[in-house]
Amino acid sequence: MNDIINTSEYDYIKLRDAVYAIKGRYPFAELGSIGKSVMGKELYYLKIGKGGSIVLYTAAFHGMERITSVLMLRFAERLLRAIDDDAEIAGIKARRAMIGRSLVIIPRVNPDGCDIALKGISGCGYHAAKIYNWCSGNFSIWNANARGVDINHNFDAGWNELQKMEKNAGIYGPSPTRYGGLSPESEPETCALTNLCRKNSICHVLAFHSQGEEIYWRYGEHTPQKGKKMAEVFAASTGYTLEAPIGLASHGGFKDWFIEEFHRPGFTIEVGKGKNPLDCHMLDEIYKRIEEMLVLGIVL
Repeated sequence: MNDIINTSEYDYIKLRDAVYAIKGRYPFAELGSIGKSVMGKELYYLKIGKGGSIVLYTAAFHGMERITSVLMLRFAERLLRAIDDDAEIAGIKARRAMIGRSLVIIPRVNPDGCDIALKGISGCGYHAAKIYNWCSGNFSIWNANARGVDINHNFDAGWNELQKMEKNAGIYGPSPTRYGGLSPESEPETCALTNLCRKNSICHVLAFHSQGEEIYWRYGEHTPQKGKKMAEVFAASTGYTLEAPIGLASHGGFKDWFIEEFHRPGFTIEVGKGKNPLDCHMLDEIYKRIEEMLVLGIVL
């Protein structure tokens, strides 16, 4: 059976076609959308399993980090195939691993930003003139959404402190990266994620970024001890290092908000090593390194 997911760039249309193809091949997976982006693109999810213990994997918060979307789609396909065949994935029986559990995968949190970074002005739609000015015509460095807000700075976790840090760094408004917006959860992509988490009892979240081969697991006084233990398992599995964020990466992120809001484990996983955007031909190498962790993230 041929793989649906290949080692190539995925714009929004190709990603949409891929999630529908996965659903078509594995109809027991649930496909839906948690909301829409600024430009009206669906924020697709795939749900695998029907158990009450829910784990959430999210990816592609940033336009230059779109390889993380493809990693999530590849894992979804491999996990579904293993379930369908009653086979193992990363040495673990897939059907047994999913007993009592559900995995929700949101492969692309920021579809607008990914299209802008990948396709340039043709990916900007009616926002083209503004985006051109904000990035001085260099669309390839675009990480933010279509309003110039960095989604991973837009969560209500130390947001006021982050605003001060942004201004000290000379960031006062819409930008290709690191601008946290006018207020926490000002962006539809951010609200879609927070609404999903508030409406469902999610055990823990993994947010995938690139690059650095690092794992971040702490945020503030509500970081659960279980988070440290899980992070140590993830690090042992992947060979990635455990780190603490510094500077403008210290607040405002999705895993920061999740830990602060629910006092449950949250993780930022920086996959791969190199310069963003990582070459799509690195996909096989990166995926092989993290597949076991992706399975462990469901069962821990």
